[in-house]
Amino acid sequence: MAPTSDVADDASRRRRFGLDLRPLQGSKDYRALFIAGLVGTIGEQGTYVVVPYQMKLLTGSFIDVGLLGAVEIVPLVIFGILGGALADAVDKRRMIISTEALMVLGTAGLLVNAIVGRPRVWVLFVAVIVFASADALQRPSLDSIVPRLVPHDQLSAASSLSTFRWTFGSIIGPIAGGTAAVVIGPSSWYAVDAGTFAVTLLCFVALASSPPSVKQRPDVRHVFAGVGYAIRRRDLLGTYLIDFSAMLFAFPVALFPFLATRYHDRFALGLLYAGLPIGALVASLTSRWTARVHHHGRAIVAAAVVWGLAVAGFGLANGLLVAILALVVAGGADAISGIFRMTMWNASIPDEMRGRMAGIELLSYSTGPELGQLRSAFVASVTSLRTSVVSGGLICAASCGALVALLPTMWRFDARTDPNVAEVRAQRAAPLDHPEP
Repeated sequence: MAPTSDVADDASRRRRFGLDLRPLQGSKDYRALFIAGLVGTIGEQGTYVVVPYQMKLLTGSFIDVGLLGAVEIVPLVIFGILGGALADAVDKRRMIISTEALMVLGTAGLLVNAIVGRPRVWVLFVAVIVFASADALQRPSLDSIVPRLVPHDQLSAASSLSTFRWTFGSIIGPIAGGTAAVVIGPSSWYAVDAGTFAVTLLCFVALASSPPSVKQRPDVRHVFAGVGYAIRRRDLLGTYLIDFSAMLFAFPVALFPFLATRYHDRFALGLLYAGLPIGALVASLTSRWTARVHHHGRAIVAAAVVWGLAVAGFGLANGLLVAILALVVAGGADAISGIFRMTMWNASIPDEMRGRMAGIELLSYSTGPELGQLRSAFVASVTSLRTSVVSGGLICAASCGALVALLPTMWRFDARTDPNVAEVRAQRAAPLDHPEP
């Protein structure tokens, strides 16, 4: 038998590096949200691979594939801001269900277009605009409902579980979607994605009502009050800008359909798309240690630098295995950054501001990748695939240092002493009978 001290040490290590499941164990609504997110991510991420692949089949153009991301930017900005305001002012459950139904229509359009004799390029653009609009309206409500479902001291665990859910779905979805599109055809995956909505809608319907946190109607003043709060909170502003910079300069996902041809493997496309989430999955499964880190801003910066350097390494890789390993490292760094960003946001933003801040967060982590895809596609078209990827990764790493110098309060953030964290903790400890004005 192993000595008692060895058993205790093993148990301590598991607690230190495992995945904290307390939010799933303690909240029925969080379990429903988790299942919906897991199943929905599988379908969504598979479609995320198949749409640009189908565009490549139809046009063979770097720019056309990059434009799929670019056309999402305007709806993300407009509806992200509106969705954030609505998340504070309407029932979150109702908003989530109605926007999920809108995404069903977008998937149905892709399916019908794929099975006709001559698929139309414009349908792909319309579909991604619908997805971007619906997601921008829905995401702030999804994000801001989480702090209501789990205790304050479990927010870090909830952030890790959210990262795990996304990464697991983002591994299965791209591999399954990419393989189905190459071997059978795009329509096969669009049909699967349409089927996933039956599960997500049932889970969302099972959620309890989540009433608005403010009585004020979502007018322009309401929106600008949220923007003003974000500007005053330079530590929050730094997290948004770090993430935006990382995605703008080092997000070459639009080039994956073209980079996959380097490796002459029919599974290369799906594996490239899966590389980032595989790394994120490993990071999330060993993320319990993140609860003991209190300088969240420093962790975000360090993770973003590693992300940029790993993307540059991916661009230099000549073999498929090395390329995937570089993407795994990048995905792990991105997941760690995401865990600390979500923890910092949820722990320090009051409930009456949470929806509007979630809308601004959406802009930082959604428009960045879309602009990054367009940037990588444009640079590749005027230089080369390798130059586009490597230069973007190096610029990303350098820009993080510049942002630290410009926004030192983010670097100094300490959850143990931050007054905003103390305020939110007190707010959670004293339940509100009525929404604040």
